[in-house]
Amino acid sequence: MDIQVRGLHKHFGSFHAIRGVSFDIQKGKLVGFLGPSGGGKTSILRMIAGLENPSSGDIYLGGQLANHVPVQKRKIGFVFQHYALFKHMSVYDNVAYGLKVQKKSREEIDERVTYLLKLVGLSGTEKKYPHQLSGGQKQRVAFARALAPQPELLLLDEPFAAIDAKIRKELRSWLRELINEIGITSIFVTHDQDEAIEVADEILVIQQGLLEQQGTPYEVYSKPQSAFVARFIGESNSLPEAPAWKPFPELQHYAEQGRWKRGTSVYIRPEAIEVRRADTEAVRSAGIQGEVRHVHFRGTAWYLEVEVEGARLMAYQDIGQQVFQVGDKVNVLIHRLLVFAPEENTVLDNRLLNDPMPVYI
Repeated sequence: MDIQVRGLHKHFGSFHAIRGVSFDIQKGKLVGFLGPSGGGKTSILRMIAGLENPSSGDIYLGGQLANHVPVQKRKIGFVFQHYALFKHMSVYDNVAYGLKVQKKSREEIDERVTYLLKLVGLSGTEKKYPHQLSGGQKQRVAFARALAPQPELLLLDEPFAAIDAKIRKELRSWLRELINEIGITSIFVTHDQDEAIEVADEILVIQQGLLEQQGTPYEVYSKPQSAFVARFIGESNSLPEAPAWKPFPELQHYAEQGRWKRGTSVYIRPEAIEVRRADTEAVRSAGIQGEVRHVHFRGTAWYLEVEVEGARLMAYQDIGQQVFQVGDKVNVLIHRLLVFAPEENTVLDNRLLNDPMPVYI
């Protein structure tokens, strides 16, 4: 099922929760609604489901206007944060519930439940009850129950939030494989950017009722369309004011024109920064002199904090590379800046560097 949302608004009394949101989702995609708590993700999900009515705007499911279609006729499966399993029912009966409502034959129910429990890796648990299952197993039962009536759209509201971190990571990979296997259009709500980046085909970044950006995880990370997205997705260095850095003369123009004070902000991804020894002649002219303030071990990389002309920047260094010490004088090569101004957003590359940065940015 493909989805089109056009000009969606939602008011709760005087509170304008959703503000003119529009987007398309292609059939078979696994899409993440990502953003801070209270930003409107779940409200949009509930309107797609038919659990809330839009104040204005239209929702099309499979090409048909769905604004006034009852929940039970939208061909949607639900998976909730806290499983919502029937405690008094066995695993078999939980999964079979929707099929019984559809008045399927005993043979059809047996076949479908057996197939789904095998699909989610729970064959042999048919007679167990929810209290006998782990959190991860309960959530797999919830998925099987949602899929049993063969919906055309699967909606997941923070599906892994109630599960501990190790199992949650395992379930992310499992969910990705499951959706690939069955090919059903799926939307999941999360405030965990790692979860969204790892699982989703596309991400919709939502905050304060607005759709900030839609794109693949790589697009959203590498080409943020707003300062909020640059801050929220991944790690970024934020510059409080325009520095006079030779490799980026454009920054001085922003400051001279007063554009910085009118809402301009600049972000630097840590991987867009190289830290070299101060006596590295080949790149000295393209870099900025700095000093190491902190060195942290992050397991797979060194995390460096360097002070550069009054700005404190964080950078990464591969675990096998040179380890700097606090107080070391260094040459800091900044390869790329993300600039967000009221009139335009732009990417500035270091004009004094001839070679591209040897990392993926």
